[in-house]
Amino acid sequence: MMSASRRRNRSGFTFLEIMFVVVIIGILLALVGPRLAGRTQTARIEATRAQVTNLETSLKTFEMDMGRWPETLDEMVKDPDDVDDKSYRGPYMDKVPQDSWGQDFIYKPGKNARFNKRSYDLSSMGPDKAEGTEDDITNWEGKK
Repeated sequence: MMSASRRRNRSGFTFLEIMFVVVIIGILLALVGPRLAGRTQTARIEATRAQVTNLETSLKTFEMDMGRWPETLDEMVKDPDDVDDKSYRGPYMDKVPQDSWGQDFIYKPGKNARFNKRSYDLSSMGPDKAEGTEDDITNWEGKK
């Protein structure tokens, strides 16, 4: 049989101590959770803006090497058909990325090039996943 002094020296947590910790964690989540919930959309928008900037850098590098803009973003990943082995230094990306909502970026000749001084348009359809709406994230927004 275990003596009284030996039982007091046992390590471990009692059920009451564990429940106390669970209650404290629950209170913290109730206070902090609502504040973080609205940040997800903002984080996705900012991440997509960063992706647009990164894609622009890759596109500029491709244009400097090849003397032209790619016809599609797929050319950034694999050798284009009309490639000159001396000028092609790709691939310029590991893979064609998608935006934060799992949609492909839209890349096409520069409809808005007069605003952004580029020969291409690059955009994400944004949170609503519909092209041409107010929440689109583009390479020409705010650069007029």
